[in-house]
Amino acid sequence: MIPVALVVTGLALVVAPRFLAGWTGIRRTPRAALFLWQGFALSAVLCFLLAGPVALAELVGGDDPAMIAVTLLTGAVSVLVLAHLLANGRRIGRRLRAQRRDHREVIDLVARHQDGRTRVLAHDAMGAYCVPGDGARVVLTEATLQRLDDAQLDAVLAHEDAHLRERHDLVLEFFSVLHTAAPPRARAEAALAEVRLLVEVLADRAAAARTSPVVLARALVALTSARHPDGSLGAGTSTTEARIRLLVADEPAWRTALIYAAAALVVLLPLLLVGAAIIT
Repeated sequence: MIPVALVVTGLALVVAPRFLAGWTGIRRTPRAALFLWQGFALSAVLCFLLAGPVALAELVGGDDPAMIAVTLLTGAVSVLVLAHLLANGRRIGRRLRAQRRDHREVIDLVARHQDGRTRVLAHDAMGAYCVPGDGARVVLTEATLQRLDDAQLDAVLAHEDAHLRERHDLVLEFFSVLHTAAPPRARAEAALAEVRLLVEVLADRAAAARTSPVVLARALVALTSARHPDGSLGAGTSTTEARIRLLVADEPAWRTALIYAAAALVVLLPLLLVGAAIIT
């Protein structure tokens, strides 16, 4: 029965990222890999959401007790997933926006202005990050200004500009909402970590194109121990070594196309199952 197939497929798609996390080769094409990761999460949610309506459509005109039980069960799954998804989206969105608003207000009070949206904190620890959203800010510490040369500083600013320009915060927020729609024990935390790494790689490559891979790599090494607050995106992370290796790594065009095709197939999977129900 198609409704059961949808639920089973959804469960398989929730579990699949645990194994996909070991396929680090797809990091070499970060944008395509990002589509694939988000495709798994989106497709799993679609499977659960569509199971109930499909079961209800199959029940029309029939009185099979087994089918009624399946309809009630899959309908409950669809309603619970939808309610959880909406509640999660509201909770995560409100929390992130409140964090960023409060942080921007504090930064504007205690930091000195430099070139529009850039703010400089009087701090002796390295730090460079951006606070996305309305009234976006790029935050640097005095230590960062003192220890990086002009070229490295330009690379770091280019990295943060890429985060803001490409709205990587929305990518992470969207994935976080889908990720937390799954039960805690079923979530693949490695998937969320991988998506965070991929958006950093995308920002790194944009910065390297504007400056140079060598300059950016030196800046990233200097910022390895830097930390940034929740809700922000920063150049310094614990994945610096992996990111430096991926600065100039590239994949053949055919492999990139293959990953995009796989992402599209994964997203279309629940719709194909629904199509099968309509045909039969």
